Amino acid sequence: MIELMHVCKSFGDRQILKDVNLTINDGETMVILGASGSGKSTILKLIIGLLKPDSGEIFVNGQDVTHLDEDAWNEVRRHMGMVFQYSALFDSMSIRENVAFGLRQHEKLPEAEIEAIVQNKLHMVGLDDVEDLMPASLSGGMKKRVSLARAIALDPEIILYDEPTAGLDPIRSTAISHLIRHTQQEMHATSVVVTHDMKSAGEIADRMAFLYEGSFLAIGTPDALYRSRDGRVQQFINGWEYPKEEGEQG
Repeated sequence: MIELMHVCKSFGDRQILKDVNLTINDGETMVILGASGSGKSTILKLIIGLLKPDSGEIFVNGQDVTHLDEDAWNEVRRHMGMVFQYSALFDSMSIRENVAFGLRQHEKLPEAEIEAIVQNKLHMVGLDDVEDLMPASLSGGMKKRVSLARAIALDPEIILYDEPTAGLDPIRSTAISHLIRHTQQEMHATSVVVTHDMKSAGEIADRMAFLYEGSFLAIGTPDALYRSRDGRVQQFINGWEYPKEEGEQG
């Protein structure tokens, strides 16, 4: 479904990704792990076309998307949904309008059909009778659920999650992890989840990929990474002191 081949990306004189190679299979949940600032979210932005690689190739569903223009990318994005780290809901819109936003942008549907889809997707994420509320009245966990409902409104083949449990307490983090797994099972979508939450990762991943100093150090099942003898992998998984990158402060 998704393939990155020899992808490199720099911002100014700082190289974030160095010869990244990754294949994500159709229908699987791939969790990308790594320290804060390691380039995990950059990979998501490359996959959805918000950034372009400096070199290398990216394929989505067999199509080389590396050099697509914005119009072509918009067609590819119709088959993708993204759940942003801080939900990224439109504060001036009701929950109904937030979930319906992509439908109105990409489809010409009667209002009754849009309303039915909104109700169905909110129900899928465990939120009924909230469509008339405004985002400001929702808890952090509820906002994450609305963001997911919006992401799946167009029944995407690919769902991208950027730190889906960030800022949530352990109980709500677990609930979001279960929801991600349930959504993948219901929709049979290919899911890519960026996180440094090891508990969540273990609950949702079919495979994990550990990003370290700009490239993937280990890729495999959760059990394979837990049993890895590489000290750098174990440092991250077990929460030992993580070696700082050159120039990193704090």
